[in-house]
Amino acid sequence: MRQLIRGRTLSFHADPAETENAFTFHEDGAIITRDGLIEAVGDYAALRDPDLTEINHRPHLILPGFIDTHIHFPQVQVIASWGAQLLDWLNTYTFPEESRFGQQGHAPAMAEHFLDLLLAHGTTTAAAFCSVHPQSAEALFAAAGSRNMAMVAGKVMMDRNAPPAVLDTPQQGYDDSKALIEKWHRHGRQRYAITPRFAITSTPEQLAMTGQLAREYPDCHIQTHLSENRDEIAYTLSLYPGARDYLDIYESHGLLGERLLLGHSIHLEPREIARMAETRSRAIFCPTSNLFLGSGLFDEAGLRAAGVPTGIATDVGGGTSYSMLQTLNEGYKILQLRGQKLHPFAAFHWATRGNARALGLEDEIGTLAPGTMADLVVLDSRATPAMALRMARAETLAEELFILQILGDDRAIAQTYVAGQPMLDRNRKAA
Repeated sequence: MRQLIRGRTLSFHADPAETENAFTFHEDGAIITRDGLIEAVGDYAALRDPDLTEINHRPHLILPGFIDTHIHFPQVQVIASWGAQLLDWLNTYTFPEESRFGQQGHAPAMAEHFLDLLLAHGTTTAAAFCSVHPQSAEALFAAAGSRNMAMVAGKVMMDRNAPPAVLDTPQQGYDDSKALIEKWHRHGRQRYAITPRFAITSTPEQLAMTGQLAREYPDCHIQTHLSENRDEIAYTLSLYPGARDYLDIYESHGLLGERLLLGHSIHLEPREIARMAETRSRAIFCPTSNLFLGSGLFDEAGLRAAGVPTGIATDVGGGTSYSMLQTLNEGYKILQLRGQKLHPFAAFHWATRGNARALGLEDEIGTLAPGTMADLVVLDSRATPAMALRMARAETLAEELFILQILGDDRAIAQTYVAGQPMLDRNRKAA
C-alpha cells in the first residue's frame, strides 16, 4: 500500500550538538510510504500524486516516532508511588508488583496497556525490562508483534536480594533467556535484550551465565543498571569486594560493548568513563526517575567530551511520565543544574535519531530516510490553551520545538504511525 502523509516534516541526519545543518525541514512537506517503509520525503509540491491516498496533518509537525531506551514494563501500576529512594523503592513497590507477572493472564493484559500508553505518547520503540517470569517477555513480544512495533526487551535475570517470587537461578535465567532469544530475537521487528537487572540482584555465577549468553548471541542487546544512587554503589561494591569499581563487575564478565545499555550512569569514576568510551558502551539518561528518586544529576557534557555514547529514557515506573516530551523537559532542567544546555534541536535529535543510534538501529528507525520504517509521530504545538497562547509569539522552529518540549505531553500527540499505519483514534487512545 502506498500513501502520502502531508505535514511539516523534520528529520535529523547528524547530531546538531556537533554539526551545523544537522536536520532537514520542509514547511509543507510530504512522506510517501509503501508497505510500511518510507519511500520518499520532500516538499509536498514535488511529491503530490493524485493517485495516492493523502492524509493531511498540516499545520502539525511530523517527526520519526520517539524511541525510549530504558523502561520497565512490569512497573505500569507502581508509577507515581510515594516517598522512597532507589533500594527502598525496589523493595517496597517494584518487587511485590513484579511478582504479579507470574499470575496467569496478568502479563498479557498489562502488555496491551503498556503499548497503548507508549503509542498515546508518541513512542514507537522501547528498550524494555520485563519481569523475571519468561511469560512477561512472551506477552510483550506477542503484543508488540501484533502491532508491528519494534521492541527491544528481555526477562530480567536476578538470583538474590529480592523476594523468592521474583528470583530465578543462574541456570534458569540462562535457559529461559536462551529459549526466548531463539523464539523472539529478530522475529519480525522484535529484538532480544539479555537483561541482568543489576549487580545487586545477580551473583557472580549468574553474571558468568550472562556473559555466556552474550558470547553465544553477540547481536543481542544487553541492558542493566549502573551507578544510579550512592547507596546502591556502596552496596554493590560490598557484594563484589574484588571489583575495581561498579563497571568492573560487568567488564569482568565480558558484558561491555556497543550493545550494552547502562541505565543511569550518574556517579561514574574516571576509569569507568574511559572504559565506557573505549568499548562504546551506552550511558542512558533517565531524568524524571533521577529527580523522583533523588538519585543525582547526569553529566551529559562530560560524557560527550569523553566520547561516551548516550541515550535518553523515561525509566517508568521510577520515571514519572511515559512522555518523551516530558522526559526532555526534565532533562533540560537537570542539565541546567549542571551548568549545561540542552538546545531543542539537540533534544529532539536525542529522542529520535540519537536513541536509534544508541540502540544501533539508525538504519531502520529514528529518521525519515527512505528505506527506513514509517514509524512517525505527529505533534500539535497548539494542543493546549497555554501552548497555543505561547505559540502566538513563536517565530522560529527552535522556539516551537522548545514549547513542545516544556509544555507538551500526550495531548500534543495528534497521531502516531507504526509502519505507516495510524495507531490512535480521534480521542488519541491506542487503536
